[in-house]
Amino acid sequence: MSAELLINVTPTETRVALIENGVLQELHIERQARLGLVGNIYVGKVSRVLPGMQAAFVDIGLDKAAFLHASDIVQHNEANELDAKPAASKDIRVLVREGQYLLVQVVKDPLGTKGARLTTDITLPSRYLVFMPDSAHVGVSQRLESENERQRLKDIVSKCMDDTGGFIVRTAAEGAAEEELVQDAKFLKKLWSKVLKRKKNTRKEGVVYEDLTLSYRILRDFVGTELERVRVDSKLTFQQLTAFCDEFMPQNVALLEYYPGERPIFDMFDVENEIQRALERKVPLKSGGYLIIDQTEAMTTIDVNTGAFVGHRNLDETIFNTNTEATQAIARQLRLRNLGGIIIIDFIDMQNEEHKRRVFHSLELALARDRAKTNIHGFSALGLVEMTRKRTRESLEHILCSECPVCKGRGSLKTVETVCFEILREIVRVNRAYSADKFVVYVSPVVKDALTTDEFHSLAELQVFIGKQISIHTEPMYTQEQFDVVMM
Repeated sequence: MSAELLINVTPTETRVALIENGVLQELHIERQARLGLVGNIYVGKVSRVLPGMQAAFVDIGLDKAAFLHASDIVQHNEANELDAKPAASKDIRVLVREGQYLLVQVVKDPLGTKGARLTTDITLPSRYLVFMPDSAHVGVSQRLESENERQRLKDIVSKCMDDTGGFIVRTAAEGAAEEELVQDAKFLKKLWSKVLKRKKNTRKEGVVYEDLTLSYRILRDFVGTELERVRVDSKLTFQQLTAFCDEFMPQNVALLEYYPGERPIFDMFDVENEIQRALERKVPLKSGGYLIIDQTEAMTTIDVNTGAFVGHRNLDETIFNTNTEATQAIARQLRLRNLGGIIIIDFIDMQNEEHKRRVFHSLELALARDRAKTNIHGFSALGLVEMTRKRTRESLEHILCSECPVCKGRGSLKTVETVCFEILREIVRVNRAYSADKFVVYVSPVVKDALTTDEFHSLAELQVFIGKQISIHTEPMYTQEQFDVVMM
């Protein structure tokens, strides 16, 4: 499988597209005005303790207070701050108190109306290792299957251990030389000492460590993956990334490529059009079927439909083929749209248990390429597949879109007929409550057309019923649902 990264840089935002076999699979966007917070470390002040939720609100210097749950708190030994253990008590009132200062790390960006999610279990990642100040052991990524390689890596990293903390060996470390692992360990321990020093010198809540910006973070996290090249359309960013790779990951320098072309870099693989399609509810399948994806506050629902696909043999085969094709599209859309949390998939009903098993297996294989952690459950009694996908950053829709000011997020408008009947009822209500000689109604152009044509007889009957004149005036700036009834 061939893969490459396209990095598009402007003064206001950075966008990174992951292309696999010529198709856009992931899109990462970071805007200067709204930099991601995940991975940042702060000194925070507990502003409120909520025993009923077993959580606390922590002021870390942002507009919204951040959220810290009791299960995300690690207790420290007062004599030695680095001698940490999981909290023995899960009562939030025992673990923290109002006015207390804590060293915390953001694990989830603010999403919608919710503040950032915090933990006191700090971790610092590098290209091969993750440093855990609150631990005293070495772990190895479960994705490393070779037992000999796992043991080799564990032996090397164990030599780097001291009383400052432990490590997790990342998947990218497979095949890494001992000197590279030792260099990473030294770098992380030095970085942690800087964090502690900044914390000691900080007199109020605020940031003490910021994670790398998107371009650097993507390169760090994609180390060890099958990347063929990384194209960058900014000369300055290309030079900065080259220097970064020279120092921390020299094997990746050859992958970097400056793209000076006049044609926008995202046009090479139709990325701009793919982004527009990723914001639509309907996702067409090659066979003629389609998906309907609805993102709500509580969960994301995905409905699979046969659409124009009629198959070649029988109904069971048609349904099975559509569902199998849908598994690939679903896995791609989850990555591309960065959908997280609870996800409910409504496949077309299948009576054949073998077909269900094969569709479920196809979904598992498709999601195996996803770098975000997923947890899939089998078909429920209602034929639904329930799954979760780890969410740390906002979805593509939440980054690029805002609530519609017309429908207020409903996704639909009242019909013209409904609005006409509301206007007629409002005129009757006002007429009974107040004394007026006549009424003037201000409406949108489309509603006026309906009132003077389709609903003209209803309007005429109402004028006879109340014995007063009703005039309809157009207000071009009104939406379909807006109207005003004015007494004269």
